[in-house]
Amino acid sequence: MKPLIAIVGRPNVGKSMLFNKLVGQRLSIVEDTPGVTRDRLYAEAEWLNRKFDLVDTGGIEPGTDSEILAFMRQQAEIAIQNATVIVFLCDIKTGLTASDQEVANLLLRSGKPVVLAVNKMDQVGHTNPDIYEFYNLGLGDPIPVSAVHGHGTGDLLDACFQYFPPADEAEEEDDVIKVAIIGKPNVGKSSLVNRILGEQRVIVSDMAGTTRDAVDSYFENKKGKYLFIDTAGMRKKSKVDDPIEKFSVLRATMAIERADVCLILLDANEGVTEQDTKVAGLAHEAGKACIIVVNKWDAVEKDDKTMDRMRQDIRRDLSYMTYAPILFISALTGQRVERLFELINYVTDQASLRITTGMLNSVLADATARVQPPTDKGRRLKIYYMTQIGIKPPHFVCFCNDAKLFHFSYQRYLENQIRSTFGLEGTPVRLTIRQKSDKEG
Repeated sequence: MKPLIAIVGRPNVGKSMLFNKLVGQRLSIVEDTPGVTRDRLYAEAEWLNRKFDLVDTGGIEPGTDSEILAFMRQQAEIAIQNATVIVFLCDIKTGLTASDQEVANLLLRSGKPVVLAVNKMDQVGHTNPDIYEFYNLGLGDPIPVSAVHGHGTGDLLDACFQYFPPADEAEEEDDVIKVAIIGKPNVGKSSLVNRILGEQRVIVSDMAGTTRDAVDSYFENKKGKYLFIDTAGMRKKSKVDDPIEKFSVLRATMAIERADVCLILLDANEGVTEQDTKVAGLAHEAGKACIIVVNKWDAVEKDDKTMDRMRQDIRRDLSYMTYAPILFISALTGQRVERLFELINYVTDQASLRITTGMLNSVLADATARVQPPTDKGRRLKIYYMTQIGIKPPHFVCFCNDAKLFHFSYQRYLENQIRSTFGLEGTPVRLTIRQKSDKEG
């Protein structure tokens, strides 16, 4: 596993800004409302040719009553347990506070290496004498940094680097399947991640929109290696006024882009809502392998026909995704959650399937013999050959005499013929039509 640096400190000392500066992209939501970073947020960065993970934690408020702040504190504590080295960030403007002292004591008890950094040291070449009071924390020399300007970040990473384990433990990341869990707010995305990981990895609370960021969790079992990306629940665009919410929709879209497989979570009590069709549409358009996961199945009154009826409703409402397998689970009780891994592996293989040109063209010959290609004003569509040009999703090109004659319905027919022969379950299929000049006129 790669080394992990956790950035901790009390709220509003600039952890998210420092995180973004070190990662080099706007990943963490930066707003000056305390408690905006509610979850641990991971990203990969590189220093001195070593890749490492960085985690930004919610601010630790030592004695808090508020439910969300207490949650954030738990999250930060889990990040501390998993970290190789901890960056403890303080703020020169507020000086050393009693809260800083309490956080420092918590870090000292953890027994992990701690690098002390003092933020908002924005002037270069002039050391603010106030930095010396931070020696009282008993954490060694404070490193002056400016998250806004980036001063001192090199010194900070150098200090962290000395605690990294030797590099010869080679990291093999290629066989990790990235799985994005998407859906509208409150369908149980975080509960599902927690059920899989068996730890309180993502904040689960009944407040809609508790998970504001896409959060990555690595998980390994005998079925394989997985990276679960838990996305913030996507609301309808009209409800997205809050800038933090806007960012979350963007983040969810980015999470879909990064993923190999999307689990589209539906609420068994509500069936497919208009918003679910939008969420599923994003994954479909991005060409991702998809599994439709119906959660909260334990809470539904059932008879022997309930599952079939629900399956038919889903097929009708998500008619463009007939390829996606449907799984009924309960994140709460763990019912059928194990089955997910087989399905994730299966749809990943299907999305990576390569079909030889010879096999494709024998299916094409068979299909065109069975159903004649369309004609228009006496001119018939001729399909010369077909070949596969890409995977994830499988992408085929058809060469024909006249693209205008290639009606959508005939494209759909050919896609169905390919699917019935080769499976391709759980993955969209792309079909591109190319026109070759027809010599016979």
